Amino acid sequence: MTALARPTHGRMIGGVCAALAKRFGTSATTMRVVFVLSCLLPGPQFLLYIALWFLLPSEDKAARQAW
Repeated sequence: MTALARPTHGRMIGGVCAALAKRFGTSATTMRVVFVLSCLLPGPQFLLYIALWFLLPSEDKAARQAW
């Protein structure tokens, strides 16, 4: 598994679904469909997405901070 960082290419809004897809080895489209379907269920999906958007570093920033 790779480090969790938002990619600079291939992201639609914030890159959270693309980062999770890369981390777990699935396609970004699959992760986006899972997210949209999960929004049909009650829960804090949008708040979690926004929190991850701010907490996950961008891929270029994560590369600069790597040892």
